Order: sequence, then C-alpha cells, then structure tokens
Amino acid sequence: MPNRPAIGWIEAEPAVLEREKDAMARHAPEMEWADDLVWRGGRRAVGWRGRAPTWGAARPKPPGVDELLAGQRLELLVVYPEAFPVVPASVYPIDPDPPLDRRTLHRWHINGDGSLCLMQSAGDWQLTDTAADLVRKAAGWFIEYLLVEDGKLDGMTERGIFEDTSVDSKLAEYTS
Repeated sequence: MPNRPAIGWIEAEPAVLEREKDAMARHAPEMEWADDLVWRGGRRAVGWRGRAPTWGAARPKPPGVDELLAGQRLELLVVYPEAFPVVPASVYPIDPDPPLDRRTLHRWHINGDGSLCLMQSAGDWQLTDTAADLVRKAAGWFIEYLLVEDGKLDGMTERGIFEDTSVDSKLAEYTS
C-alpha cells in the first residue's frame, strides 16, 4: 500500500463541514468558526469560539430563565477531534471557567479534562448529530450549573433541563 499523507476530516468530508456550519448558524449564531485553534500540547485543531444561546431547547423557555441568567452568557470553545463525525466534538466552558475541584464530580457534569459531559453514553452520539446540538445542550448545562451554584439544586439532572421539566419550579422562584 502506498504511503499517502493523512488528511483531516474537513478535507475528507466537505459536506459534513457544510452541515456543521449550517447547523451552527441556525442554532448558535454567536459561535465563530476557528480553523486555527492551538490545543493540548501545541496540537492544531478546528472548532468554534463564542457564546451559546440562552435557550436551545425545542420546548418553550420556562419562566425564570432570563431572571436567573441576568444577562450572563456561557462562552464556549468547541474542538473537533480528527475522528469527527464518528466521535463527537468536545465542548469546553470558557466563561464561566469551573474550578478544578468540580471536574469529575457527577453533580457538575464536567469531565476531568474540563470539557462538559453532555451525553449519558457514547451511544447517545449519532453520525447525524452536530456540534450545534452539543452547544444547545451546553446552554441547558449552564442554566443547571447556575442553579447548582446558587444552591437551588443538589446536582444537575440526568437528562438535562431541555427534557426534564422538574427544574422548572426552581426557575420560577427567580420570577417572584
């Protein structure tokens, strides 16, 4: 077999890149494409930088979300692995930057490397999913993060606020 230079997923799958850019423009327009990320040990990567939407769910935003956020926005860095789309992108909160001691504690849903834990299992990621789907989930993570930080929740929900409506009553407390 001839020795061929390796190519990245962007060159190998240009249609996937277009799908990613279209999805992000629709769901998280404040995220900006970056093809010049320097990541972990000087490795080059591609991804997104910017602010997540305040609400990314299909269901209506419950009362109290805007009051809880009080103008705060989640800033993210999204890094694509070389194996994308077989492997999901990693999503890192930039602001807030959760303290190191919160990593790997289930209640915070933050991985040891500082990325957000946005899926229950590897099987939750499908080849048709996009990084924009993860950014939308991160928007829900941020709302739960603030609730846990404020002592309104003991820990984040298993399914996330976009599916689990049990947190709505806690959010409603911010409207009174």
